[in-house]
Amino acid sequence: MSNDETVKPDALAGPVTLPQRPKLLIVDDQPLNVQTLYQVFHDHCEVIVATSGARALELAEEQQPDLVLLDVVMPEMDGFEVCRRLKADGSTKEIPILFVTAQDNPEDETRGLELGAVDFITKPINPAVVKARVRTQLTLKAQADFLRSLAFLDGLTGIPNRRHFNQRLDSEWRACQRSGRPLSLIMIDVDYFKFYNDHYGHESGDDCLKSVARALRQLASRGRDLVARFGGEEFVALLPECDLEGAREMAENIRAAIESMAVTHEASHVSGVVTASVGAAVTVPREGNQPRALLAAADQQLYAAKRDGRNRVAAQQLDDAPPAA
Repeated sequence: MSNDETVKPDALAGPVTLPQRPKLLIVDDQPLNVQTLYQVFHDHCEVIVATSGARALELAEEQQPDLVLLDVVMPEMDGFEVCRRLKADGSTKEIPILFVTAQDNPEDETRGLELGAVDFITKPINPAVVKARVRTQLTLKAQADFLRSLAFLDGLTGIPNRRHFNQRLDSEWRACQRSGRPLSLIMIDVDYFKFYNDHYGHESGDDCLKSVARALRQLASRGRDLVARFGGEEFVALLPECDLEGAREMAENIRAAIESMAVTHEASHVSGVVTASVGAAVTVPREGNQPRALLAAADQQLYAAKRDGRNRVAAQQLDDAPPAA
């Protein structure tokens, strides 16, 4: 077994049914300890391994595990510092952390719990006990995730809302900054939607927006792609590791998919069916630039598409972004 190995077996065994396959991040610098925990969970969970605190922070943000099993005593960055940083980061603060350590003094346990850990397990571990505790925390995490998901979904269309988009933009910005890969953002505006509402009524307008959302969701086929309702008749698509050519192609696919729905729009000044104007922008996140610059550039391209006649695509590259691998 190598560092950062990923195994994808069945769901965690036992009486508790979890909504999805649990993903565990094991953090320990001692191979024997890693192997012990790996043997306990690899038949029932997706297991990811980090042997340093720095790598643990990277994997936690990239992989978004359901649970972290974290050693306390590690060189360079100990488990307490890893826990503190995970809880200070908005993208990882909700991930439950179980300390697994040979230290059993009350002061260390108190410190770990005060930093945000949910449990403290002492070595040598009892496989049955540690499995039961992990199962409990995974169930609690699944319940919490479900409740949080309701706050991140648009009530009308059922796709992610602007709040979810803002969080993902920040996290994907950091991920692309580390990898040096491009990040693409597409903004979509339904053409003459106010006229549509006035002509057909708000109930029909809601149905139209639901149809647009379905079309967008079908196009977001890559694992990290995100489509969301930005507000009103505006939608966004976030495409990590996608270059200008890919963003332009996706933008055109979005425009064509909305037009091909063939939803009648007699009040439109551009077509007899519902259409959309689409703006795309691409950048390579670096120190000194911010996500809002990418958002502003996509918005400018959207308005360029509207200015040039609507039902069309405009795209811009903010810098010399390398092509995505």
